[in-house]
Amino acid sequence: MFNKVLVANRGEIALRVIRACREMGIKSVAVHSTADSDAMHVRMADESVCIGPAAGTSSYLSMPAIIAACEITGAEAIHPGYGFLSENAKFVQIVEDHGIKFIGPTAEHIRIMGDKITAKDTMRELGVPCVPGSDGGVHDVKTAKKIGADIGYPVIIKATAGGGGRGMKVANSESEMEQAFMTARAEGKAAFGNDEVYIEKYLTTPRHIEIQVFGDGKGQAVHLGERDCSLQRRHQKVFEEAPGPCISSEERNRIGATCAEAVAKINYIGAGTIEFLYENGEFYFIEMNTRLQVEHPITESIFGVDIVREQIRVAAGLEMNFRQENLSIKGHSIEVRINAEKIPSFAPCPGKITAYHAPGGLGVRTDSAIYVGYNIPPYYDSLIGKLIVRGRDRSEALARLSGALSEIIIDGIDTTIPLFRSLLEEEDIQNGVYNIHWLEKWLDKNFGQNT
Repeated sequence: MFNKVLVANRGEIALRVIRACREMGIKSVAVHSTADSDAMHVRMADESVCIGPAAGTSSYLSMPAIIAACEITGAEAIHPGYGFLSENAKFVQIVEDHGIKFIGPTAEHIRIMGDKITAKDTMRELGVPCVPGSDGGVHDVKTAKKIGADIGYPVIIKATAGGGGRGMKVANSESEMEQAFMTARAEGKAAFGNDEVYIEKYLTTPRHIEIQVFGDGKGQAVHLGERDCSLQRRHQKVFEEAPGPCISSEERNRIGATCAEAVAKINYIGAGTIEFLYENGEFYFIEMNTRLQVEHPITESIFGVDIVREQIRVAAGLEMNFRQENLSIKGHSIEVRINAEKIPSFAPCPGKITAYHAPGGLGVRTDSAIYVGYNIPPYYDSLIGKLIVRGRDRSEALARLSGALSEIIIDGIDTTIPLFRSLLEEEDIQNGVYNIHWLEKWLDKNFGQNT
């Protein structure tokens, strides 16, 4: 087992990893920018190293600074959390070349799944169902129109190196194809330095279902059920639950086994998430995230496992603590992402926390790094916390979420908490009847186009 792990991240996920290390008797090293010198993850770690100025590109994304921090502190391994360098194959290769262990998948697996076309081709070969679409990159409008005619409109044009909803455009007919195609290419070039795009059939009322997988890197892998992440705004998740309210146990076992077998075949190591669009009883692969997910706590809640702890264990060469036959779902769990944003514009709202009270009680968990007097910096993602609840069933989980949302206090800044209080009053949410377009339609109905 490792003696010391460096956490190459910040905020609540850095705290999450530090807590796991502490429980395992492992020393932790926090890295931070000058803007995060008083952050909670810095206070909680055994050691800390300043790695650069406020801008993420000069600190949390600085590969030389993070490697130097490992060498200075003697850290044997790096946990990347999510975001920043967590899915950067070049970084993983550099880490390994310096004799440091990366707590996550190999550089090869990150590289394969980081390119949407290669990922889709790989998953199709492994028997994972995929959305109908182009066989690779599409380089001109004429070809794009032919593909659209073949698979039928509407279609979605996606940047191969895309993510976070950028470089994605829908064409509802051939007349819309040229503009959508050119816009997607331009956005891909601007955001990722790569203007290659591919085309898929656009499903009209799908849900976003993701399967949590975990491998030991030696040909053994399991799945830990699904999460429904359909409530999204501009392709960004805001509300997640597990298990999915629309998925039967037969469907879960079928798609779960398919995903576990796929990652076992490629000797995948650590945590990963295979994401699907689900419509009319069918699953269609869209991408694989080769890292820990923001919403991993709801899976931990219903399976009673510590995913971060297992990441560290298998990275150290130990066996997984569980097998598929040992994993069973107990109850229902929901997570809402609390962002420092002003509703309804969703504009970032950095500032000083003047009052904070985390809700409590049975089945209530709050993952956050804020405290009274803390100044939320304007340089990073607006996520400041996650509220996670668990109940014996979905009804109890919803009731606990409602109670927790009425109890939580965050003053000094605006947050997305009022959004969730309003959503819980909606009959569709109470009944679990929603898809990936539901939230944006609801926002448009209640607040107008400015959202």
